[in-house]
Amino acid sequence: MTAAFGARLAAAMTAHGPLCVGIDPHPSLLEAWGLPDDAQGLRRFALTVLEAVGGQVAAVKPQAAFFERHGSAGVAVLEEVVAAGRDTGTLVIVDAKRGDIGSTMGAYADAFLRDGSPLAGDALTVSPYLGFGSLDPAVDLALSSGRGLFVLCLTSNKEGHEVQHARTQDGTTVAALVAARAGALNAGADPMGSIGLVVGATVGDAASRTGVDLAAVNGPLLAPGVGAQGAGPHELAQVFGSARRQVLASSSRGVLVAGPSVAALRAAARQASDEAAAALS
Repeated sequence: MTAAFGARLAAAMTAHGPLCVGIDPHPSLLEAWGLPDDAQGLRRFALTVLEAVGGQVAAVKPQAAFFERHGSAGVAVLEEVVAAGRDTGTLVIVDAKRGDIGSTMGAYADAFLRDGSPLAGDALTVSPYLGFGSLDPAVDLALSSGRGLFVLCLTSNKEGHEVQHARTQDGTTVAALVAARAGALNAGADPMGSIGLVVGATVGDAASRTGVDLAAVNGPLLAPGVGAQGAGPHELAQVFGSARRQVLASSSRGVLVAGPSVAALRAAARQASDEAAAALS
């Protein structure tokens, strides 16, 4: 990698708009596309999405679980998708949400962030809920290799508040601790750092209620739920406030239902990107 992930993502968002298209080969989508629920159907699905949106959007985000459910053949397809995404010049965020401790976290980092690994895209989603320090192997390797991380912070699932809104003895919420640690790693980066957060676009005033200063993170904010998925200008102002310029809107099913036509997928992605840009302006 020749430049830090944060700088490369900022440039991609300027060039193509603030949209990340999820590559989520859910069984129901494979069926809707007339594809078999096997590794070959998986491959056709994922490479068709890349043909449609590669070079057209800021990033793509293959969801590792939908590939892993097909065993080694599915993981081989994920490796092919990562390489194909790189060939289109589109940033690839591998959505694997890894989180562990010690040498095990180091092994996950090696798999998804090391130069030369077939699973290493441009960034990886990770979970900090064994303690933010447990992510140190991933942080170190991401930053040294020019890659990035998206750390779960404020998610839209109904169970998320049980951990994310919990408070320490001094009254600080877990989400605020996560955001502060990411911000410290991004300090001084321009135009933004490489350690981002995952923040649902439909979490309402959760950031203000938990004391999370998203603007101070100085890193990208991966946001499921923008535009047709439910969050418009009012909701985004409430969730992200002055940090809206950092938001990378994530859309999966909203774009993928337009397939299997390449032209229809490309048009759906362009519409989603335009809606996200308008909502974030």
